[in-house]
Amino acid sequence: MSEGGLEAPVRHPIPWRDADFYDPDKLDQELRRVFDICHGCRRCFNLCDSFPRLFDLIDSSPSGELDTVDSAGFKPVIDACTLCDMCFMTKCPYVPPHEFDLDFPHLMLRARAQEAKQGKIPFATRQLTETDRNGKIGCAVAPVANWATKCSNSLTRPVMQAVAGVHRQAALPPYHSKTFIERAAGEKIEVDRTAPAFGRKAVIYATCFANFNNPDIGAAALKVLAKNGVETEVVHPRCCGMPKFEHGDIAAVAISAEKTSRDLGAWIDKGYHVIALVPSCALMLKFEWPLVLPGDEAVQRLSRSTSDITEYLVDIARNEGLADGLSPLEGGVAVHMSCHSRAQNMGRKAAEMLRLLPDTDISVIERCSGHGGSWGVMKDNFDVALKIGKPVARDVAKAKPRFVVSECPLARDHILQGVERLGEDTAGIDAAQHPIQLMARAYGLGNPSRSPT
Repeated sequence: MSEGGLEAPVRHPIPWRDADFYDPDKLDQELRRVFDICHGCRRCFNLCDSFPRLFDLIDSSPSGELDTVDSAGFKPVIDACTLCDMCFMTKCPYVPPHEFDLDFPHLMLRARAQEAKQGKIPFATRQLTETDRNGKIGCAVAPVANWATKCSNSLTRPVMQAVAGVHRQAALPPYHSKTFIERAAGEKIEVDRTAPAFGRKAVIYATCFANFNNPDIGAAALKVLAKNGVETEVVHPRCCGMPKFEHGDIAAVAISAEKTSRDLGAWIDKGYHVIALVPSCALMLKFEWPLVLPGDEAVQRLSRSTSDITEYLVDIARNEGLADGLSPLEGGVAVHMSCHSRAQNMGRKAAEMLRLLPDTDISVIERCSGHGGSWGVMKDNFDVALKIGKPVARDVAKAKPRFVVSECPLARDHILQGVERLGEDTAGIDAAQHPIQLMARAYGLGNPSRSPT
């Protein structure tokens, strides 16, 4: 048996349909096996709060070993995992194909799936995962919803914290009265037939965030793709299921994967490539769905046909070359590499894309923001999330760039909250959240950032 593996990580399909997957005793045995390996290794101590909680739990036990730790103490460790996959992708030497066969994030997923099966996921938490429903309601009453969710609202935010568990100081994304789907239907953009990449066709999977919370990301993507000769269509059949996945509702994710892979498969049949605008959604389509439904050919085909938006633009740059007309962006850009971008194992595509801009200072931040999807906005996690992201906030505060972007817009806004916690002013930072908005700006394709209405 080798001390550590040097081969590329390999993930097994998730056996969520097997009865053993939910067996409490077998789950406890696997938790103890994995936790004991982690205890003896400790390379992941600085990644997230799961590992410090685990090591403190073991160190404070009578023997200082796992044998005297009560299994009831495991829940805080499980709850702290954000499923970012960084331990699996970048740190752990014992992932498959190593003999220890250790996949910490998917083991935490299994533990949450058991809780979900037992009906232990709180009602309010389940409602927060209904992103399509919440988005439709939020957009329908956008002015009221945005007023209610402002951190400065001393009337509604304490109620949200008490009822839904959302920290009253956590920044929440606004809603737009006009969704990305609606805007795309009403704004026809002429494709540049002289561009080097003319002939390419792509269907944009809008994602919940771009559709409901920031349509400007989608609008910027459409303009940049059209400038580069790409014929595009925009669809949002339904949520990718990441919020439900985080809470162990794997059956709901499977339903979404089955339906959406067939909806998008119709576009693949017509020669369209699939582009996701948010990395968590790209990760689901490319990697998690095939592990949830390993025998589904439509899901496998969608996985092979999907790219993140920055990955797609870099592919154009490498193969056909980008269209002319890019201008410098003054003031400097700090681009944050989100964990779910890194988990796609595609390289620093956002940074690579932005470095195609002439005479533009690009600094790269490749460290966790601490946000962790919906995890970081919850009352019990918000302060810990800011603590985890503090090194990133320090880097931004020190550089004082004009632009701060991340492929994960929620991570970007969380970083700015961290900068403000350091006592630094963020008023001079541009409103653009996503790297694709800066590409649109550099092409002179209009201001990619509008106020929600």
